[in-house]
Amino acid sequence: MKFTAEQIAGILEGEVVGNPMAEVFRLSKIEDGAEGSLTFLSNPKYLNYIYTTKASVTIVNDTFVPELKLTTTLIKVQDAYAAFSKLLEFYNQVKLNKSGIEQPSFLSQSVKYGDNLYLGSFSYVGQNVVLGENVKIYPNCFVGDNVVIGDNVVLFAGAKIYSETIIGNNCTIHSGAIIGADGFGFAPNPDGTFTKIPQIGNVVIEDNVDIGSCTTVDRATMGSTIIRKGVKLDNQIQIAHNVEIGENTVIAAQTGVAGSTKIGKNGMIGGQVGISGHLTIGNNVRIQAQSGVGRNIKDNEILQGSPAFGYNNFSKSYVHFKNLPKIVAEIEELKKEILNQKNGKNG
Repeated sequence: MKFTAEQIAGILEGEVVGNPMAEVFRLSKIEDGAEGSLTFLSNPKYLNYIYTTKASVTIVNDTFVPELKLTTTLIKVQDAYAAFSKLLEFYNQVKLNKSGIEQPSFLSQSVKYGDNLYLGSFSYVGQNVVLGENVKIYPNCFVGDNVVIGDNVVLFAGAKIYSETIIGNNCTIHSGAIIGADGFGFAPNPDGTFTKIPQIGNVVIEDNVDIGSCTTVDRATMGSTIIRKGVKLDNQIQIAHNVEIGENTVIAAQTGVAGSTKIGKNGMIGGQVGISGHLTIGNNVRIQAQSGVGRNIKDNEILQGSPAFGYNNFSKSYVHFKNLPKIVAEIEELKKEILNQKNGKNG
C-alpha cells in the first residue's frame, strides 16, 4: 500500500517541505533508507544521515533547518519521534485490518460474533464461544468451548485458547501462546506414583493485556488464574494455576511464577526470575533478572539475587563477593600472623 507525503502529513498534522506527491510504501531506519521508504530524524546523533539517506520522505522536528542540500522530502512536526510512533501504530492497524472467514476453518453454529471478524484458515472456534467486534483470529488458532473474547482482540497464528477462558478488550495474544492449559496439580501416592488433580477453574484476562509468544498461562485448579488490566507478559513465560498478576505489571522473558502466588500492581520483573508458590508480592516491586524469590515481598521493594534480597544490600555484598579470594587470602595471612605471635609468646 502506497502513501504520499501529503497524505502522511495530513495524518500527522505536519508540513511538507519538498515534493508532496513523493510516495512511500515501507518504513526504514534513516541510515538504511531507500527509495520508496519513510524514515524519521529525532536524535542529533543521526543528523549526518539526513544528507545521505535515500529515503523518499523523512519526518523531522519543526525546528530542523538543513545546512546542506537534501534529496528527501521532509514532513515537519512538533515531535518527530512521537509522530513516527503514531505512524507505526497507524501502519500496524492498516496491516492487521483483515476481515472475513477463510476456508478451510471451523466456526461452530453456536458461536456469537461481532462485526469485522477475521478467522484465518485452519482455525477452530468451539461451542458457545462469544467474540466481540474487530476480533482477529489468525490461521491455525484454537478457541475452545465457552470462551468469551472482547472487542479488538488479536490472536496471532497458532495461539491456543482453552475452554472457559475469558479475555477482555484490546488484548493481543502472540503466536504459540497457550492460555488455559491444566495447572500442574498431582497428588503423590505411597508407591511413588502421582494422581492427577482435576483442574476445573479457568483463566481471566482483563483489558489491554499483551501476552508474548510461547507464554503459558495455566487454568486454576478451582476459581480463576487472573491477569489484570494492562499487564504485559514477554515471550516464554510460565504463569501457574491460581496466580494473580496485578494491573500494569510487566514481566520479562523466561520468568516462572508458581501456583497461587499473588503479584501486585505496577511491578517490573526481569528475565529468568523464579517465584515460588503461595507468595504475596506487593505493589511497585522491582525484581532484577535471574533472581529467585521464595518469600513474601512488601510494597516498593527492589530485589536481586538468589535467594533474592534487598537490591542495595545485594550490590554492596557483590563487591565483597568479587573480592572473596583476596579476602580469604588476607584472612589466612592474619591467622598465620596471630599463630606466629602466640607461638612466640609460648616460646
